[in-house]
Amino acid sequence: MIELEQEDPIPQGDLALQITALPRETNGFGDIFGGWLVSQMDLAGTAMASKGAGGRVATVAIDRMAFLVPVGVGAQLSFYTQAVEIGRSSIQMMVEV
Repeated sequence: MIELEQEDPIPQGDLALQITALPRETNGFGDIFGGWLVSQMDLAGTAMASKGAGGRVATVAIDRMAFLVPVGVGAQLSFYTQAVEIGRSSIQMMVEV
């Protein structure tokens, strides 16, 4: 089992966003769209990165993404962020949901 797939993972970082998955964000099976989840992750990561940068930031790349379980409508999602690396002109953020 790889590190990301622990039985009961403990979130890393600071809580950046909490949101409830609504019916408009779901497919016909009642699971939320992956793209919607990625956009919420981007919002959480951007909010925390802009605090660290003291200004505007932009998402340039996503290194990797893993969906471990389907997320159903009504689920309360918590987004945790952590700065992995801070450079002179970039910040690498980790976002866990």
